[in-house]
Amino acid sequence: MNADDLLAHFGRIADAPDAIARLRRFILDLAVRGKLVPQDAFDEPAVELLKRIAKEKARLVKAREIRTPKPIRALSKTPFPIPANWRWSQLAEIGVLSPRNEAPDAHEASFVPMPMIAAEYGIANEHEVRAWGEIKKGYTHFAEGDVGLAKITPCFENGKSTVFRNLTGGIGSGTTELHIVRPLFVDQDYILLFLKSPHFIENGIPRMTGTAGQKRVPTEYFAYSPFPLPPLPEQRRIVAKVDELMALCDRLDATQGGREAVRDRLAAASLAGFEAPDPETFQEAARFAIDALPALTTRPDQIKQLRQTILSIAVRGKLVPQDPKDKPASKMLSEKASLPDGYQRRRKILKKTSVHAPDHLFPSIPSAWAYADVQTLYDLNAIIDYADGNHGSLYPRSSEFGESGVTFVTAKDLAHGRVVWDSCAKLNQKRANQLTKGWAQGGDILLTHNATVGRVAQVEPCVGRFLLGTSVTFYRLNSKVIDPGYFSVVLTSPAWQGQLEAIMAQTTRNQVSIQKQAFFKVAVPPLGEQHRIVAKVDELMALCDKLEASLTTADETRRRLLEALLAEALEPDEERELEAAE
Repeated sequence: MNADDLLAHFGRIADAPDAIARLRRFILDLAVRGKLVPQDAFDEPAVELLKRIAKEKARLVKAREIRTPKPIRALSKTPFPIPANWRWSQLAEIGVLSPRNEAPDAHEASFVPMPMIAAEYGIANEHEVRAWGEIKKGYTHFAEGDVGLAKITPCFENGKSTVFRNLTGGIGSGTTELHIVRPLFVDQDYILLFLKSPHFIENGIPRMTGTAGQKRVPTEYFAYSPFPLPPLPEQRRIVAKVDELMALCDRLDATQGGREAVRDRLAAASLAGFEAPDPETFQEAARFAIDALPALTTRPDQIKQLRQTILSIAVRGKLVPQDPKDKPASKMLSEKASLPDGYQRRRKILKKTSVHAPDHLFPSIPSAWAYADVQTLYDLNAIIDYADGNHGSLYPRSSEFGESGVTFVTAKDLAHGRVVWDSCAKLNQKRANQLTKGWAQGGDILLTHNATVGRVAQVEPCVGRFLLGTSVTFYRLNSKVIDPGYFSVVLTSPAWQGQLEAIMAQTTRNQVSIQKQAFFKVAVPPLGEQHRIVAKVDELMALCDKLEASLTTADETRRRLLEALLAEALEPDEERELEAAE
């Protein structure tokens, strides 16, 4: 397997995560290792090129055009094998570092701010025209054909480096956060390939100095890193080949984007079947969509869209057929239900508040359904209770938590519709006994309403009492009126989540208080239909889980194949020959 084989087989792995970006990095890696184009025995060896560079530097020093450069440092080791007619060098050896330009103050020149320095291969930098006298002091100098590297984080990690071209007056200046090299008899575009190569960037990141967010590539790394120097004609062939392959990557990227767009449209068309107004036709539409989606789905966001579609139609009365024998919700809510024997509620002091949510969140629903807000359902005992955890001075101190005690659930402990019990803190029993608010129990539905808003968890019925943090609300349902599983579907549906978003859009805080939740609308079906909805949602979500698992497996397979192909293509030729001989 070689680079050509990889490119020929790229269609098999094009959907691997980050495949095109990884292919671009792979091409640059091949380029600086001498594996991208064949060597030519008639090329002047790199050792002779270094002699010419040294001679030219001596001339420039004698003519006082440059300062005497610092001695070149001996390389203790080389990072990878290179062809026989190449030589290991350093940027400090093959060019002039941090050059200074001379020109009259009135001379028009280019000023290139950091944001305008190219980050992607082949994109030209932009500049502003200024008088040289305005920009020659306090800035980094460069001239036409110089190569610049942005040395500050995150620019360096993102490959911000450029060849300065089309400079007004042939010279320019820019931010001091630049390293500059002026090449001598070396192709500037080949140097650019090296600066953008994974080898140079990945080895430079751990060598950056300074505080977090303000780290910089030291001059020593830029100047004295091992630089693989090919003969000059081969440098030019490498640059031409990289240009060709990067154009291929552009086409692959465009093709992949087009393929993704087609898949998105086909997936959307499949999902449209879920929106059929007649539930009697839903089974056929659902079967078509589920059968079609595995071939059309390559991204997790497409599975997420499917889940949201299922939840949306579930709370609109379109997921299962209505049964005329079911007792209508209006009759079910026409009188108070009974609370569990001996149940004591805490006193609620609620101030009537408006919830300005978009009308599309509350479409028409079947005639046997009814809309009701949370507080109304509470007053009718359909919701037995709802409350959040302890606030302010009642909130336990960190010193009151330990290895044992009462389970204490916060927003971070809710994931994938369940409480991650192993991650929960433990509040000592003595402190827990002092708290009368925030106690939840098995069968409750939990909702995060502060900072991380909108996570939902259905607590297993067998779980005993536990405490909630400030950011979690529990809902305790009267199963004779509202199925807890159905209420969990409601809280995860776009209708409820949209109400949460509407509240947060009206404030600068990611918080939806109990006061606001009290007046959220809930679409209530007949109890029998609630049970059927829960069963159907569980069935369809299980299918989504299978789709997601198959997607993860496919991604992992493509990723491993890509890595294997890259590793084999980068393997030194002598190692491949040795294996073949064996």
